[in-house]
Amino acid sequence: MNVAAQPTVFDVQEYWNRRPCNIRHSKLEVGTRAYFDEVEERRYFVERHIPGFAQFSRWKAKRVLEVGCGIGTDATNFARAGADYTGVELSEASLQVARQRFEVFGLKGKFVACNAEELSRHLDTKSFDLVFSFGVIHHTPNQRAVVEQIRKVIKTDGEFRMMLYAKNSWKDAMIEAGLDQPEAQTGCPIATTYTEAMVRDLTKGLFEVVEARQAHIFPYVIEKYVKYEYEPQPWFAAMPATVFEALERRFGWHFLITARPI
Repeated sequence: MNVAAQPTVFDVQEYWNRRPCNIRHSKLEVGTRAYFDEVEERRYFVERHIPGFAQFSRWKAKRVLEVGCGIGTDATNFARAGADYTGVELSEASLQVARQRFEVFGLKGKFVACNAEELSRHLDTKSFDLVFSFGVIHHTPNQRAVVEQIRKVIKTDGEFRMMLYAKNSWKDAMIEAGLDQPEAQTGCPIATTYTEAMVRDLTKGLFEVVEARQAHIFPYVIEKYVKYEYEPQPWFAAMPATVFEALERRFGWHFLITARPI
């Protein structure tokens, strides 16, 4: 019997090199100031919870490591807020855009091309006040290894904030029903979904989870969304805002986790 090969880090890297996350959040020329402004506006319009979770201004003059910086939207906001910013990224295509973004806006920061499962080979140990990772760790083959590496590079009094995909979510139910997929582009090699018990197992012996909450249901008609039109699906449009917000808290796709080193 043939056993299908498990996806590798190389498979993940190739996937995100083909189409970096959020690269199509604007139709303008990639690399221009106007392009980056539109990408940022769309990201925080659709995922309104990100700024509140990241708490950009809180990290002024602090050392921030972002694991999986992508094309640098959150990176830009950490740097603008005055953080001493370092971003690591597996995808060279994404990293190229992130570096270009910092040049366009005249921001200071350090970018490192590396596999997050090997952070301590590239970064100093016990050196970061915040490690931030939004929607990244669930895509790597050895997710526990990434958390172990983060524990090595974070300060003993530091804070770890990550977003993982939530298993008990509206989107995961739609994926299981064959009505959706984890990412905008097809063929994502790995996209693990987590329960709270799985989160605690992932961080066991390394971090104490101080908060774990769910957020974010994507409500828009996808055929219109790709044309930059924001029309809610009729079943979401019919809901009062308070009902939709309650649904997000209970069945949101994004598991927002705050943890401290043990």
